[in-house]
Amino acid sequence: MKYNMNERILVIDDEEALCEILKFNLEKAGYNVDCAYSAEEALDMDLTQYQLMIVDIMMETLSGFDFAKRVRSNPETEFTPIIFCSALNGEDDTVMGLNIGADDYITKPFVIGEVLARVRSVLRRSNITAQAPSRKEAEPKSDVTFNGLRIDCNEKLGYLDGNQLNLTRTEYDILLFFLTHRNRIYSREELIEKIWDRNVVVTIRTIDTNIARLRKKIGEYGNNIVTRLGFGYGFKE
Repeated sequence: MKYNMNERILVIDDEEALCEILKFNLEKAGYNVDCAYSAEEALDMDLTQYQLMIVDIMMETLSGFDFAKRVRSNPETEFTPIIFCSALNGEDDTVMGLNIGADDYITKPFVIGEVLARVRSVLRRSNITAQAPSRKEAEPKSDVTFNGLRIDCNEKLGYLDGNQLNLTRTEYDILLFFLTHRNRIYSREELIEKIWDRNVVVTIRTIDTNIARLRKKIGEYGNNIVTRLGFGYGFKE
């Protein structure tokens, strides 16, 4: 099956053979594909022409993480979807990639069918979010508390038993949402609509990884974040 012929993808990897494999299979699926064999080469290209970038992490001189930071800091490319592709498969690497702004993370060695499915999913969600109005809720003006947990909405900080938590922006937003919407299960799709800005492409893996990380950071209260398999999450008192 072939997809939107107008969608252009940039593959960035210092393994030329891997680039050619991805290029062949993506073009076979109907995409227009270019390759860059280093992050530096990619930065010399016109990145605004691409609807998606598939980026290796472990490259010489400039890593995929550093490349993504530069892409996200450029107003013309800050919302272009990025899929990281790497042999690194630890949770810390995945979370770092997602928090930098990646939209998905594929580990090597990979199955081409999985790559194509993830590409389709990210592009589809990117097209939907670009057209949809934002449903992100206004933030409370006062502190939000639950026993030993406290959110300082003015300072944008979280506290556990009086000690400041080292939360990322996404973890802060998730915790704030849960503390202000207790005792109900929300589907992953609802969480995406209510927590993330409309211009940010979010995958199911992004949600699951950030919630797993948040659970660890909030200690015993991590048990209050409950999972309903096949549906989503909620915060139970």
